[in-house]
Formats: sequence, C-alpha cells, structure tokens
Amino acid sequence: MRLSSGAILAAALCGWSFAQPALTPAQRQLNIDSFEQVWKTVRDKHWDPKLNGVDWQAVHEEMRPKIEAAASMQEARDVMSDMLHRLKQTHFGIVPGEAYKELDRKDENGKSSPSEGDPGLDVRLVDGHALITFVTPDSPAAAKGVKLGWEILRIDGKELAPGLAKVRAALGSAMLTELIETRSVIERMEGPIDKTVEVEFLDGNDRKVTLKLGRTGPRGIETVLGTLPPLHFWVDAHKVQSDIGYVHFNMFFEPEAVEAAMKKTMAECHDCKGFVIDLRGNPGGIGGMAMGLAGWFTKQSGLILGTMYLRTASIKFAVFPRPNPFDGPLAILVDGCSASTSEIFAGGMQDLKRARVFGAHTAAAALPSMFSKLPNGDGFQYAIANYISEGGKPLEGIGVTPDREVKLTRHQLLEGQDPVLDAAVSWIHGQ
Repeated sequence: MRLSSGAILAAALCGWSFAQPALTPAQRQLNIDSFEQVWKTVRDKHWDPKLNGVDWQAVHEEMRPKIEAAASMQEARDVMSDMLHRLKQTHFGIVPGEAYKELDRKDENGKSSPSEGDPGLDVRLVDGHALITFVTPDSPAAAKGVKLGWEILRIDGKELAPGLAKVRAALGSAMLTELIETRSVIERMEGPIDKTVEVEFLDGNDRKVTLKLGRTGPRGIETVLGTLPPLHFWVDAHKVQSDIGYVHFNMFFEPEAVEAAMKKTMAECHDCKGFVIDLRGNPGGIGGMAMGLAGWFTKQSGLILGTMYLRTASIKFAVFPRPNPFDGPLAILVDGCSASTSEIFAGGMQDLKRARVFGAHTAAAALPSMFSKLPNGDGFQYAIANYISEGGKPLEGIGVTPDREVKLTRHQLLEGQDPVLDAAVSWIHGQ
C-alpha cells in the first residue's frame, strides 16, 4: 500500500494540472458532504480518541463555513487538507479525484486493470538529481546501454527539475519527500507496453543523450491485495561474497516466496561470517512479515519489535524464533524509500541490538493507512493505528536513523560501486 499511495500522491503533487471551473450547487454540496465524511472518519477511527489533544469539534466549527464558501474543487481540497493538518500527522490527506482513479483502476468487470510497463530503471534522488541506481538485465533500458549513475534530465520532453521542486515545496522538510520524489520520476516513465518513452540523460561523460525506450512488464510476479492495482513482487537471494548471505526483496508481500528465499540462503550459509537484508526501496506491505523475518536471526523467545496501537486494541510485533537461526553479524540496508514494514523491521532489530543498520534515513512513514472514496470523487487517506518501537520511539515522522549513514554519489554509481553494501560487508568482516 505504501508504494501505491506514495506514487499516487506524487502524481497529485507534481503532474496534475486541472482547470478550476465554477462549482454548481450540487458540486458544492458534494464537497460539504466530503468534508463531513473526512471529519467523522477521523473522529470515529483515529487510534487516539483524544486526537492528541486537538479539539476536533472546534476545528469542525471553524472549517465548516470555509468549505461552504469554497468556490472551486481546489479550494475545497485546501480546506479539508488544512483541517487534517491540525492533527500534525502523516498519512492523512486528500488525493484529487483524477489521481485517485489511478489507485482504484478497474476494468468493465470491476477487476483491477493490468499493470503497465516500464523501461527497466530504478532511480534515487541524490542532492536533487535523479540518478539511475539499477538497470534491469535484458530490459529495454539495458538494451540501449543505459548505465548506473546516469542522470535523468527530461522525460517525454518535460524537464524533471521544476516538478521535483514542486514536490519539495509542497512537502517541506517531511521525511518521506525522497520516497515521493522518487516515485514521481518512476511514474513518469511507466505507461502502455506498446508505446515508448523518451528520456534525456546526462551520461557518464556529462553528455546529454536522448533515447526512446520501450517498455516491458514490471520485474517480478504479479500479486494483488484487496482493491489495490496489481503489484509486482521480486526477491533476490544469493551470496555477495563466499561467506556473506544476501536477501533483497522489493515489498513485504508473498510470504511464501520470502520464506523460500530465506531457507535457500540459510542452507547455503552454515559457515557464513554474516548476513545482509537489503530493504532499500522497499515501501512496506504486510506488517506481520517483519516478525517472521526477524525469527531467522534469533533463538531468544519473548522479543518484541514494537507495538501497534489501534482504537480498541494493541498488537505486539512478537518475534517468532526459527529452529537453527543465523546468529552471526546481521546488516540491514535502508534508504529514503524504505518505509512502513521495512522501518518496523529495521528499527526493531536495531533496538534489540541484533542488527546494524546502514544507508540513509528512512521515509518515516510507518503507520498503516487506508483509502476511501469521498462523495465528490476525491480520495481520502487516513491512518488507523500508531506504532512505537520496542525502544520507545515512534517511527512515524521520525523514521530509522542508520548506525552508519552512507550517502550515494554519482561518481560511485558510475564506477559500478555500491557504497552502502560495501560498508556493510566491511563491518561484517571486522566482527
């Protein structure tokens, strides 16, 4: 869900441009009805009945005249967004209807529409520059010679920098800015498989190169969860050196596939000096998988990664030890696109002193959230729980700070280096 919602929010912030015609009386009423639905949902479903001290009734009385006076859809959204900002929490927001349709894509039979394709590139924002960090083997991008470290300047003739500036301006210093900026770039390259996308790069020699790239189906196997559009899951398990196990997967989905990868790598790692779990770019997914994954690395029972607090209950993320777990050095890799369940796992293992975390500060987006459709056609995202790590830290808005922060550089990427993984390997060998 985190990946999908981040992508939609990114599109809403930096790609959508709508005309703002005068509203009809019926449209004004739909906006008022939407306002009331948002207010009541927060009142009834927020995990804290006291809303962290916010006088929600007073907020309603203040904002109701403003929604009645809103002369455009954007003004109505601004009123509802302002109301939600009083909570001072993330995962509460209004998504324009045109963007929300992308989240709730259905065919004529009411089923989720097929995923579109992409050219086979992964991207990270480094000092405001969109740099290629992975090229899928045998992809259209690989066939055209795109390399790690190349910078994306334009997509289909549209310069990236202004759009990314809008995202930063809209989000300010929010921790999840990198996640949303990254998704905004990736979203622009996705589209119908039978069409190409034109991308202008700055190559390794600082020359501008424009390529028309085809699209293929996304990497991995298609998986569906609830009403979300089809997602694609992949897992990579091998040894990065003869004595270090390595597992990297893109989402916390497909528990059986992750378990199979762990079993395979563990079977090959009886004498390994260390193990690496790579959660870079992993936006989360099924929260319970964090408990199962942690169990591969401890034989101690009674350990807790953290606790999730809902309106009427709390859930402890208890670790389930596996028979014959790996008890050597464990490194966890994260970046600004690691969110939700990734943060629960990394932060929990860090608090338990069972792992050392490498990379960049995570997205600070740990709360489980839901989407609902409002009467006016817009989408409403709201969180339904809070999460506190075993060390007593709320991950939401704070995230996980690596034990060793390692920053990517264009030069390192152009040289084919992975400084985050290299730092983890060096630490393992030093234990």
